[in-house]
Amino acid sequence: MRVVETFRAAYGAPPQTVWHAPGRVNLIGEHTDYNDGFVLPFAVPWGVTAAVTPRTDGVIRLLSLQSQGEPVTLATHEESKGWTRYVVGVLAMLGDRVAGADIAIDGDIPQGAGLSSSAALEVAVASALNDLHDLGMTPMEIALLSQKAENDFVGMPCGIMDQAASALSEEGRALFLDCRSLGFRTIPFDLSAHGLSLLIIDTQAHHEHAGGEYAKRRAECESAARKLGVPALRDVTDLAAALDRLQGDERKRTMHVVTENHRVEALIGLLRAGHVVEIGALLNASHLSLRDQYEVSSPELDLAVEAAIRGGARGARMTGGGFGGSAIALVPQERLDSVQESVVGAYAERGFQAPRFLLATPAKGAHRLA
Repeated sequence: MRVVETFRAAYGAPPQTVWHAPGRVNLIGEHTDYNDGFVLPFAVPWGVTAAVTPRTDGVIRLLSLQSQGEPVTLATHEESKGWTRYVVGVLAMLGDRVAGADIAIDGDIPQGAGLSSSAALEVAVASALNDLHDLGMTPMEIALLSQKAENDFVGMPCGIMDQAASALSEEGRALFLDCRSLGFRTIPFDLSAHGLSLLIIDTQAHHEHAGGEYAKRRAECESAARKLGVPALRDVTDLAAALDRLQGDERKRTMHVVTENHRVEALIGLLRAGHVVEIGALLNASHLSLRDQYEVSSPELDLAVEAAIRGGARGARMTGGGFGGSAIALVPQERLDSVQESVVGAYAERGFQAPRFLLATPAKGAHRLA
């Protein structure tokens, strides 16, 4: 394992533990998590591996196989920057339960593709430290601590979905999560049994949520909920009446969140009934809502969705926070080539950078490797 070899070369001894945590694709339920709503993600085969040995002197030494140079040595949490903030944020949330660590990181999640590499990094490190220090945290507690690190230390006001998907997912299944109660169950999700594949279309238009637009959407939702007198937009039961009381962007955001929660529940119903091909229409509706009501799509994402459907996809939508990243397409296996050719051709015609394609299969959540 190359992360172990790198760790040994940098720190002079092998790591005491190695943990892997996956990224995720969200099948449906976008921008609903911080509105106390429903989501249906699943873990992907790519993720982050953390090799860790504890220290007792409060020092944190970090290195990443994806970054050049010597290990970064930090005497205080405040010295962290860039990718190290996600790791140091986890240690900061653990407080005096952890007194420093030597850490080496390896990852194979496409950066900027919207597959949640930051959550995978947080969950991998938190899982390793939980193991080493016998902290007794459950996978959900690890997810919550990782979310808190991103919210309070990094400054990204994300919901719980990404970290929960990384910590809790099961191979071959999607994760249905109620983001208010934190109740969850896994749903069988075997597309190949129905002659289908889920194609990830990485637009190569990379995003950066912490820049403000994501936070702006969250603030709009919270403002709308206050005006409607409900704890969160998840609690809106009469959508027409709610929309009559709102204007502008807050009206649009509310329409998306309420209808997206309904789409999550409808999609689960179709999966349970075995009507897997029919979920494509819900993916299409989700994308239109994210494009027109939530306004988080991009020209590259819109074109990927449109071209995938022209090429034979049963349905497609942007996935992740938006403003770039990836789309997903539900594709009959015999149409995979034609869908990819359609998207590549459309991108070339518009002068966009060529997209990258990945096949997503539901993978195992965080687990120990060594």
